[in-house]
Amino acid sequence: MNNRSATSRRQVLAATAAAPLALLARAKEARAAASPPNILFILADDFGYADLSCYGRPDYTTPNMDRLANEGVKFLQAYANSAVCTASRVALITGRYQYRLPVGLEEPLTGRNVGIPPGHPTLPSLLQKAGYGTTLIGKWHLGPLPDYGPLKSGYDHFWGFRGGGLDYFTHKSGGANTNTDDLWDDDVKIHQNGYLTDLLAEQAIKSINGYVKQRKPFFISLHFNAPHWPWEGPGDEAVAQTLTNLGAFDAGTIKTYARMVGEMDLQVGRVLKALDSAGAARNTIVVFTSDNGGERFSDTWPFTGKKTDLLEGGLRIPAMMRWPGHIKPRSTTQQIAIHMDWLPTLLAAAGAGPDPAYPSDGINLLPVLTENSPVAHRRLYWRYRQNAQQAVRDGDMKYLKINDNTFLFNVVDDPLERANLKDHQPDVYKRLLEDYNEWQATMLPLDPAASTYGFHPDQLADHYSPQPVPPPAAGRGRGPATER
Repeated sequence: MNNRSATSRRQVLAATAAAPLALLARAKEARAAASPPNILFILADDFGYADLSCYGRPDYTTPNMDRLANEGVKFLQAYANSAVCTASRVALITGRYQYRLPVGLEEPLTGRNVGIPPGHPTLPSLLQKAGYGTTLIGKWHLGPLPDYGPLKSGYDHFWGFRGGGLDYFTHKSGGANTNTDDLWDDDVKIHQNGYLTDLLAEQAIKSINGYVKQRKPFFISLHFNAPHWPWEGPGDEAVAQTLTNLGAFDAGTIKTYARMVGEMDLQVGRVLKALDSAGAARNTIVVFTSDNGGERFSDTWPFTGKKTDLLEGGLRIPAMMRWPGHIKPRSTTQQIAIHMDWLPTLLAAAGAGPDPAYPSDGINLLPVLTENSPVAHRRLYWRYRQNAQQAVRDGDMKYLKINDNTFLFNVVDDPLERANLKDHQPDVYKRLLEDYNEWQATMLPLDPAASTYGFHPDQLADHYSPQPVPPPAAGRGRGPATER
C-alpha cells in the first residue's frame, strides 16, 4: 500500500470515528438552545457605582466581575429602586414599586413583623411555575419567621441569613458574645466556620452542580453580604471577636474595603468557573448588580451622595448582564434601568411572564439588549422618609426634594447635581412635581411607624449641619473695604 492510500484510509477512519462525537456535540448544543436559560443573579450589598475597576475604581482591580462586562453588556444608567436594602429587594423580587407593600415602606426592615406576603407573585415563584429550580443563597431581609421567608416566596431552597447585616466570621448580627446567630439552611439554624463570602460562593457552586446533574433549569439568587459592614477582610477573624457594634463609625479603612471586594471578586470567579466546568455557561444568564448606592468607603464617582440619599450616588449602581449568543460582548447601554425591570426581563428570557393580577412596574429590557431596539424613554419615581426626600427621573431631567429644598437637574450633563435649573426651566420643574404627586397618590402612604434612617453629622463629617456664622470680634478680621 502506498503512502497516499494509507493516509487516505487513516483520514476516512478518523472522520468516521469523529462523526458520532460531532453529532453528539451538535445534539448537546441543540438541546441547550432549545431549553430555557439558567439564571444566576449576583447581588452585592452597598456596592457603589464606581466600585468595580471596569466602572473606574482606581485603587484595586476586579477582573472576575469585570469579565461579565467583557463578555456581556455594561449598564451606564442603572438605578436601585431605593437608597436602602429592604425596599430595593422588595422591588427586585416583585417587579413592582416597593411602596405597594407595607414591607416596602421599611427603610430598612429592623424589627416589625412585616414581609413579602406568602402567595404574592415573585420572580422565583413565577420561574418555579415555569419549571425552574429556585435557590436563594445569602441575604433575605424581607420578613422574619414564622410568617415570612424565602421558602414561602418561591424559593425551593435557602442557605443564608435573614437579617440586614451579619459578621463575616461569627455569623451573628450582634457582637461575638451575643445570642444573635443568623445562618440558616432552609428553615434550620446552622453553625459553620468560615468567611461568609467564601461560604456563600461554595454553596452556589454546589447548587449549580446539583441542578446540572438533574438537568433542571435553575434560578440561583446569590446575594452576597459583601461589602456591607462590618469592615472585615478574609484575614480579620480576630477583629470579629472584638466588635460590639457591627456598623460602628470608628472602624474600617479603604484598604479593608478593598480586601473585602477583592475576596468577593475571587469568589465570583470561582462561581463562573463552576458554570464553565459544568458545561452550563453558554446557556446561563448571569446578572451582577447592587442593592443600592455605596456606603462610606464606596466610590460613587461621578455622582454625589451615598446610601440613604436620593442623590445619584445613593441610587446609581453597577449592572452587567451576560448571555452568550444573545448579548454582544463588550457592549454598553445607555438604557435607563431599575431593579424592578429584572422580573419582566428574566421572565421573558425564560419564556414566561408576570402574573396579570400583579403587572410589573418595570419593563422588559431584552429588546434593547438583544434586538438592538432603540433605548426606551423612562419616567421613574422615588421617595425616602428620612429628610423628606422625593425624586423623579424623566429622560435627562431629575426633580429632587430634600427636606424643604427642591431642585431640578440635568443628570446627564450634570451628574454631580450642582446646577439647580428649576428657575431656568420652571415648566419642566412644575411638570415633574405634578407627575410626582399623581404617582404618589397611587402608592401606599408614608407610615410613621416604619423604620427609616440616614447618616448624621456626629457619624460622618461630610454630613455637617451649617450653622450661622458669628460676626468677627471688633478690630479683628477684614471688613468689606479691605477684602481683595
